[in-house]
Amino acid sequence: QVQLVESGGDLVQPGGSLRLSCVASGSIFRVYSMGWYRQAPGKQRELAAVITSGGITNYADSVKGRFTISRDNAKNTVFLQMNNLKPEDTAVYYCNQVPDRFPWGQGTQVTVSS
Repeated sequence: QVQLVESGGDLVQPGGSLRLSCVASGSIFRVYSMGWYRQAPGKQRELAAVITSGGITNYADSVKGRFTISRDNAKNTVFLQMNNLKPEDTAVYYCNQVPDRFPWGQGTQVTVSS
C-alpha cells in the first residue's frame, strides 16, 4: 500500500515562493504519473499540476507560469515549486497519482496572506 507524505507548506506573503515535497513509499513510484492537487476552503479538490513517468508536465491555467512540478524517482519524491504566490493559492496541497488511486495523505497547508 503506497503512503504519501506531503511537506513544505507555510504562511507566505503575496509574491512569495514555497517548495512542496511529497515522499511516496513503494518501489514502483517511477512508473506512475503524479500530480499535485489542492483544496481551498469550501471548494472541491482540483488538480494543479501533473508530471508523467517520462517527465512531461501539464498545469492548470490558474498556476501556469508560476508553478513547476518535478520528480526524483530515485528518492520517490515529487516536488512543487510555487512562485509569485497569490491569495487564491491558499489551500491544502496534496500529491497523488493521476488519476488519484492512492490513499490520500494528510496534505500540507499553504496560506498566502499579507
